[in-house]
Amino acid sequence: MDEWTTIGFDHAPIGLVVAEDRVVRCCNLRFAEMFDYPQKALHGQSLSLLYPSADEFEHIGARGAKQMMRTGRYNDERIMRRRDGTLFWCRARGQSLTPDTPFARSIWSFADISEVRPVTAMTRRERQVATLIAEGHTSKEIARLLGISYRTVDVHRARLLDKFEVKNSLELVARLSGVPL
Repeated sequence: MDEWTTIGFDHAPIGLVVAEDRVVRCCNLRFAEMFDYPQKALHGQSLSLLYPSADEFEHIGARGAKQMMRTGRYNDERIMRRRDGTLFWCRARGQSLTPDTPFARSIWSFADISEVRPVTAMTRRERQVATLIAEGHTSKEIARLLGISYRTVDVHRARLLDKFEVKNSLELVARLSGVPL
């Protein structure tokens, strides 16, 4: 990389990471700052370090790999974990450089969206359901994606409505998106 490319990568206003097999090969200053790590401390680390749980790392990875095999790209909004354990909403976008093996080499951007989408205490499954609701999936689609019954999805949806103190899924999506009601 030439000097300007390195400066541009390091000082981009959004978190950037180059990963191989979901391991950080290099990241920029904003990425390290977002997760509250020294930049060099993340090099060589599994991205699983930044997820709320190993299950979520695996689940999001499986979903991402499936989409990346089709399109070469993946994006979502998810809850991630800072070094001190606090959770925050993050927008992630990835591009595979090796579409047949999507995670072999990939480039990702991460944006902290916690200012517009505060974290409410949720179980892992509620976070999964909330993310899929926000993406516009129906209960039956969510059930199929998570391998649970659609009635179970509806139970989680009802709990989310209570937790976020909203009346329906439309208000829930608005609240999850950070839109004031």
